[in-house]
Amino acid sequence: MDIQSVVLAGVGGQGILLASRIVSRAAMAAGYEVTFNEVHGMAQRGGSVIAQIRYGERVYSPLVGEGEAQALAALEQAEALRYAHYLAPDGLAVVSDQAIIPVTAASGGAIYPNDVPERLARVFTHLKYLSALSEAVSLGDGRMANTVLMGSLSNGLNLPIEAWRQGIQESVKPVFLEKNIEAFERGREL
Repeated sequence: MDIQSVVLAGVGGQGILLASRIVSRAAMAAGYEVTFNEVHGMAQRGGSVIAQIRYGERVYSPLVGEGEAQALAALEQAEALRYAHYLAPDGLAVVSDQAIIPVTAASGGAIYPNDVPERLARVFTHLKYLSALSEAVSLGDGRMANTVLMGSLSNGLNLPIEAWRQGIQESVKPVFLEKNIEAFERGREL
């Protein structure tokens, strides 16, 4: 198998780091070697967060080159545009419709685009645009939007469903396991 590359993006507090653990552990459960890196600079202040995961028979670097990712998943819609250059031309983009206006835009120092859905449709050939936060809220906890997104992403990656379930089990506290599995399944259905 060739090396598979996945990029996850969002803003601080959305659960990108947990999502990267789920993907990484799912790939390990499927028997692959996994490398990953995370950049979360000002994440605690609502800043941009990105995680890169690579898996395959033998992987030497966690870095995803431009145009190399088979999948890009974003919990914030504008962050998907920020990191679009990582996605391969035939790659899958799974993007939540959530818009989080950064402080710079809210204070008038920058502009948050009002046409993000249209831009996403132009940029990504294979786009799955969904309401991960709304789906998670309907399940009782908006914090599971990341798991809903991972469920939708799982349809586009070559990892077996059992490996995904094991990845979730190894990544979340037992008290939250059942609800996260439910959120994952909801994402798969979308």
